[in-house]
This record gives sequence, C-alpha cells and structure tokens, in this order.
Amino acid sequence: MTDPAALIALRNRYPGAETFTFGDGPDLCARLLTLVRSGHKTASTGALRDFESGDPMPVPGRRDIALHWDGRPACVIETQQVITCPFNQVTAEMALAEGENPDLIGWQNDHIAYFTRTGGFAPDMLVVWERFKLIEAC
Repeated sequence: MTDPAALIALRNRYPGAETFTFGDGPDLCARLLTLVRSGHKTASTGALRDFESGDPMPVPGRRDIALHWDGRPACVIETQQVITCPFNQVTAEMALAEGENPDLIGWQNDHIAYFTRTGGFAPDMLVVWERFKLIEAC
C-alpha cells in the first residue's frame, strides 16, 4: 500500500529527489533494502540500457528515495560516485560494496541472472555502478 503523504513529505525535504525500487520483484527489493538499511549495501549496479530507456540516472550529490515494492518510502540515499563500464570490468571492490555476495564470482553469477531476466546479458554490456550512503531510513 502506498503512502502518498509520506512520499510528499520526503519530496519536500529532498527537492529534486528521484524515486526508484531496488531489484525486479518484491522479495529481492526487500532483501536489498534490508542490506542498505543495515549498512552492508553501499553500492548498486544497473544496466545502462535501463537508464537510457527512462530510469533516472544516478547523479553524485543527489539524494533519492528508495521505495518498497508497494511504493512506500523505505529510505533516502545520496549518490557518492558513479562509474559506467563494461560488466566484465567491474572490480571485486565494486562488487563487494554491494553487500550481496562474499566474492566477485557470486556477484557476477547473481547479476548475470538478474540482467538475463531483465533484458539480456552480455559480458561487455555497459553497466552503471553507483556508490551511495544512507541518509535516512523511513
């Protein structure tokens, strides 16, 4: 269930904030939000194609509102760094900052599966890696 008043209040507190959801379904979204809120997840990677087709591109310094799958605000993050590179050039340091896997191989396997589900995968596909910090848990 969405909470329009809560979202309006956050938009007023963080002018220019974009809204987004992590993952491609309610279970993954909930798991990733838990990692963000615990401080274990401080980065995320998405396919450049998704940003080119309408998802808001992360911008260093901008604060954005992450939503639960049902549209309720979950937290506010601030983008610290953005790197666009081929998937096969994501480093272990970048992958481990996502807090989802203990090593680069695990990160690669999970992201290959994710990208395959959401539009296709290629080792040289361009991805957007974002480092962020948690500003506020909602």
